[in-house]
Amino acid sequence: MTQLIGEYHCKLDAKGRITIPAALRRQIPSEADEKLVINRGFEPCLVLYPSNEWKSLAEELQSKNQFKADVRKFVRWFFRGATVLDMDGASRINLPNTLLAHADIKKEVVLFAHTNQIEVWDKEKYYALFDE
Repeated sequence: MTQLIGEYHCKLDAKGRITIPAALRRQIPSEADEKLVINRGFEPCLVLYPSNEWKSLAEELQSKNQFKADVRKFVRWFFRGATVLDMDGASRINLPNTLLAHADIKKEVVLFAHTNQIEVWDKEKYYALFDE
C-alpha cells in the first residue's frame, strides 16, 4: 500500500493546472504509471489518488452489496466527477473546472498527502480548518 506524506504549496495557473512538487512525485509509486485519479472529497476539497490506489479502492467498492440502496447511493456520490489525470512533461496536472468549483479553489493550493491519497485544498479553506 502506498504511504504518502507531506504538505505542499503550489499555485493554480491560468489553465487550471498545478505542478506536482518533486518531493511528492517521488512518493508516487511506479505502478501508478504517472497517472492520478481525482474526485470530490468529503469536505470542500478534492482528493488525488495514484491510479493503482484508485483501482484498489474501486475494486473494494465494487465488492459491496449493490442490492442495498445506501451502497448504490454512496457509490454514485463517490465516483461522481472522478477523472483520470496524466502528468505532462513538466509534472503538471489539469484540474477539471467542475471539481475546482466544488472545492472553491481559487489560486493558492495546498496539497496534503497522507495515507494513500493527496487532498487538494484552497489555501484559505485549509488553514481555516485549524482555526475551528
